[in-house]
Amino acid sequence: PAMGSPCEVLLETEDRDMAATAGEIVAREAWRIEDKFSRYLADSAVQRINTAGGKAVTVDEETARLLDFAETLYKLSGHRFDITSGVLREVWTFDGSDNVPSRQAVDAVLERVGWYRVEWDSPRITMPAGMEIDLGGIGKEYAVDRCVEELKRCCDAPGLVNFGGDLAVSGPPQRRDAWRVAVEGDKPDSADRVIDLRQGALATSGDARRFLLRDGIRYGHILDPGTGWPVSDAPRSVTVAADTCTQAGMLSTFALLRGKGAEDFLDEQGVRYWCRR
Repeated sequence: PAMGSPCEVLLETEDRDMAATAGEIVAREAWRIEDKFSRYLADSAVQRINTAGGKAVTVDEETARLLDFAETLYKLSGHRFDITSGVLREVWTFDGSDNVPSRQAVDAVLERVGWYRVEWDSPRITMPAGMEIDLGGIGKEYAVDRCVEELKRCCDAPGLVNFGGDLAVSGPPQRRDAWRVAVEGDKPDSADRVIDLRQGALATSGDARRFLLRDGIRYGHILDPGTGWPVSDAPRSVTVAADTCTQAGMLSTFALLRGKGAEDFLDEQGVRYWCRR
């Protein structure tokens, strides 16, 4: 387990020692990234920023790259992707219940949301007291890509790294045509579709496990940082194939943030995708 998800590495080999070593290397890298960027750990890079009380924080090169990437996503998404919106979890808990917060409660938290309020001049970040960043929207996909690179360095056998349904392969399998990947459907542990993957990555965003339901209205967990409310008319699930897991995750999240325009957005990108409404 890592980053709130079941994680696995699959390796096509009969060399048990190689497989064990590869598993250890991938796990170690995944846990390193989790420890460094978790908002739950007091000594993580993220928490040092979140608890600075308005003071400037100088970050290391890896953290700076992720913050640069987050800022790029913020601009590319028309400010829809915002790593400061994580504080909205204080009023939104997507546990399948009907506990939809009041508009007043959402508006109160929304005053602490907005990347435009942050001063980012790499490698220094200054954030108003009370605001937070949360790299959960890109951290898992970044970890998958980093672990695939580690896998390529440690062994020649083709492998697949899967962190909670976001995955990438180090190469096509040799004993079959492709890696067969099932995408979860409406019900947990049920397959919505099966995809043959030979190279690259897949990422899925959706509300199969994280939602609220009140008066027949389903509220998905993808929030619009401009309003503080779930994006309306969004697909139930979007799966995107891309060269890297980071790219696939970015596109699937962007699509959900577009709501009813999700498919048009993905068509414009010219990527292979699967969308369920």
